[in-house]
Amino acid sequence: MKVLVHLACLLPIAWLVYAGFENNLGPDPTHTVTFFTGRSTLRLLAITLAISPVRKLIPKLGWLIRFRRLVGLYAFFYACLHLLTYVWLYAGFSLAAMEQDISHRRFIVAGLAAWLLMVPLALTSTNWSIRKLGGKNWNRLHKLTYAAAIAGLVHYWWGVKPGVTTPMFLTLLIGGLLLARPVVKAIKERKNGDRKPPVAVGAEKM
Repeated sequence: MKVLVHLACLLPIAWLVYAGFENNLGPDPTHTVTFFTGRSTLRLLAITLAISPVRKLIPKLGWLIRFRRLVGLYAFFYACLHLLTYVWLYAGFSLAAMEQDISHRRFIVAGLAAWLLMVPLALTSTNWSIRKLGGKNWNRLHKLTYAAAIAGLVHYWWGVKPGVTTPMFLTLLIGGLLLARPVVKAIKERKNGDRKPPVAVGAEKM
């Protein structure tokens, strides 16, 4: 199963490489690569966010949690590719050009913020990190996934021309997952409450 997850996560980059060799990246290959890697990042982040509520609502799918960190690491991989396309193909590795963009283009700032939020998540996606930080602290840190997804969506919206609604699907998907979180938690707590054994009649509290 893990091999299938790897293959599924590598499909976007495989398609991108194939399209490049076939000269099928459209009239503006740089634009195509940039938006493709950015969308791939958000899609994988959405999958990462979906795993937890799905396994809570459908206990039989609890095994999905084993692959959440792996999918998250692939999201960071595509985020790094997305950043590389900007640094290399747009800024030409020029610090002056990047500094100017950060000063004058707000979507660059939002994208950089999203990437920076993902860095500690990627660095701590190991069993050693979980043991070192402790389960509660690790889970608290990895709630940054939500902030990274939101920053990524802001980056996407600010990066497209006014009137373009391409980011709408991912916005609705990720927004729905964020809103579903407290709902799923309430459902789980209610189920757990229903499973509690009834208190015996006449039983006294100590």
